[in-house]
Amino acid sequence: MWIKRYVIADNQRAIEMLDGRFQRVLGPGRYWRFGAPSRRELRLDNLDRAEVAINGIDGLVRSHRAAIEAEVVEVDLGKRELGLVYQRGKLMRVLAPGTRQFYWRAAEAVDVVRVDLGATAAIDAQLLLQLRAPGSAELVKDIQAAAVVVEVAPDSVGLVTIDGVMQAPLTAGVYGYWRYGRNLRAEPVDTRLAELDVAGQEILTRDKVSLRVNLVAVYRVSDPVRARSKVADVRAYAYRELQFGLRQVIGTRPLDALLADKGSVDSGVSEYARAKLTEVGVSLVSVGVKDLILPGEMKAILNQVVEAEKQAQANLVKRREETAATRSLLNTAKILEESPLLMRLKELEALEKITDKVGQLTVVGGFDSVMKGLLPSAGR
Repeated sequence: MWIKRYVIADNQRAIEMLDGRFQRVLGPGRYWRFGAPSRRELRLDNLDRAEVAINGIDGLVRSHRAAIEAEVVEVDLGKRELGLVYQRGKLMRVLAPGTRQFYWRAAEAVDVVRVDLGATAAIDAQLLLQLRAPGSAELVKDIQAAAVVVEVAPDSVGLVTIDGVMQAPLTAGVYGYWRYGRNLRAEPVDTRLAELDVAGQEILTRDKVSLRVNLVAVYRVSDPVRARSKVADVRAYAYRELQFGLRQVIGTRPLDALLADKGSVDSGVSEYARAKLTEVGVSLVSVGVKDLILPGEMKAILNQVVEAEKQAQANLVKRREETAATRSLLNTAKILEESPLLMRLKELEALEKITDKVGQLTVVGGFDSVMKGLLPSAGR
C-alpha cells in the first residue's frame, strides 16, 4: 500500500485534489495520505505574495466557495471599476476593470480601493503622486496600462482630448487621467515665440525678373485650442501662408519698386499672413526679408545702371558748381567796375601776393614806376 507524507510550512497553503476533484485547503502541518499517487495532487502556494497563484482557482471558488472562502478573499471588479491594491499603506498593484483576483487571508492584509471610472477621468493629486513613484516593475506596467500622465511646462498649454471631446486647457503642472474605457490623447502646445525661416524662394517680379528671396518670421500660438482644432501642423501652415504672401507681394511689383522700398515687402507679407494666421489662433509678431538675390547677369546690368546714374549725378554737380563760380566772378567784376577805390584795393592785394613770391626786389624810378610797370591801370 502506498503512503506519502506532506509537509506544509507556516508561510504556505495548499489545495488538495483527489482524482481531479477538490478535497480541502491545507494549512501548516504534517499530513499522511494513502492510496495510489496518481490519484492525488497537492497544489502548493507561498504566502510571501498575497495573490493566490494556484491554477484553476477561479473554477474552484465558483464550485466550492463555502470551503475556500475561509482561506481566500475574492475581489471581483465591474466593467467600469478599477482596483488599487494597498499593502502596509503602500500601493502595490493597479487592477484593470473586470479583473477577478484572489488573496490569501493568512498573508499580509490587502486593502483594495475601487475607483469608479464613469465618475471622472481625472486622477486625484494625492493618488497621482503615488502613481509617479512606483515601487516595483510590476506596478510600473500596471500604471502604464491604466493611466496617462501629462506634464505641462511653464511656457506651454496642455490639451487633452477624451473620446474626441477637447477638455479645458491645462496650465503648467502635472496631471493624470485614467486610460481604461476611453480614447484619450494628451498633447502639450508650446506658446513661446518661435522663429520660422522661409528660405530660397525663387519668384518672378511683375517685369519678369527672377529673384531669390529669404524671409524670416516670428510667431507664437495665442489660442492653443483653436490652433489644434483648425490645423494639424501649425508650423507647416505658417510656412505655407508666409510663402503665399511673399509670392503675392513680389509677383505684383516691378524690380525697381522692390529695390527702392524693401520695407513694403515686409509690410505686404505681414498683412497677408497675419490675417490668415489669426484665423487659426496664431499671432504673427514680425516679418522681415533677409535677402533679395538677383541672378548674375541682372546684377551686372544693375551695377552698370547704378554706375551711369552716379556718373550723371557727379557731372550735374560739377556743372552746377562751375556755373555758380562764373556767376560769382561776374558779380565781382560789376562791383569793381562801379567802385575805383575797391579796384585799387584789389590791385594792392594782388601786388602783395606777387611780392611774397619774389626773393629780391630792385626799385628803379620810384614806387610810381613800379606801380605803372606791374599795374598799368595805376598810371591812369
